[in-house]
Amino acid sequence: MAETSSTLPHTGNEKHRGNGTVLRDLIIGFADGLTVPFALCAGLSSLGSSKLVITGGLAELFSGSISMGLGAYLASITDRQHYDTEKTREEREVRESPEEEMEEIYRILCSYGPQRADVAPFVNAMRSYPDQWVQFMMDFELKLEEPARRSAYVSAIVMGISYFIGIFHTIQGGLLPMIPYFAIHHATNALFVSIGLTAIILIVFGYFKCAFAGCGRRQSIWGAVQTLCIGAAAAGASYGIVRAVDSSNIS
Repeated sequence: MAETSSTLPHTGNEKHRGNGTVLRDLIIGFADGLTVPFALCAGLSSLGSSKLVITGGLAELFSGSISMGLGAYLASITDRQHYDTEKTREEREVRESPEEEMEEIYRILCSYGPQRADVAPFVNAMRSYPDQWVQFMMDFELKLEEPARRSAYVSAIVMGISYFIGIFHTIQGGLLPMIPYFAIHHATNALFVSIGLTAIILIVFGYFKCAFAGCGRRQSIWGAVQTLCIGAAAAGASYGIVRAVDSSNIS
């Protein structure tokens, strides 16, 4: 005799990466905290003054951290407002136009392969569970994930701090990109040392960013190469632009 679902052992131990929003904010903040200030320092180093590079880098550090944190906060608030607005609208539609909403459920479920008669018991049963009905429509029709109530503050803190750490890497050895400018008076010489140190950081960050997201070794290596190329392109462009402006007649 077949076992019923209540007696079958639970084996659904699928592993998924959680905290996607936090991971996203951490990666964005950390990547920007690496690439933007390094590119800025590379550009300013074309002027030949380490003091100027340090001053500009520190100014960018604090203003960038605040800006990124506020941007993440506003984005999270907007996501929450959008979700709440759509959920209120869906609740009204379920209450005022249940037949139309039931047809939406049929359309969604049948798009996966089952026939209308196969899913009819489920659709009819949803009438008795209005809250779950609304949640079903949010998940499968609108495909909106409910933001955490405190995610706005978390996003702001994670984005701002990760941006700050991205420049200085206090925890992960990342003060490295700017250390040469403190130790070497000539900015161009300091730039070459900074390039080598930052390249290592970018490669390590790019690899573990992908590995933490669940990618395989090949994808992680490719992620490291991409991160390095992006950082190199940003620094090269910044250096070239500042050098061109400095050599022009602009005063």
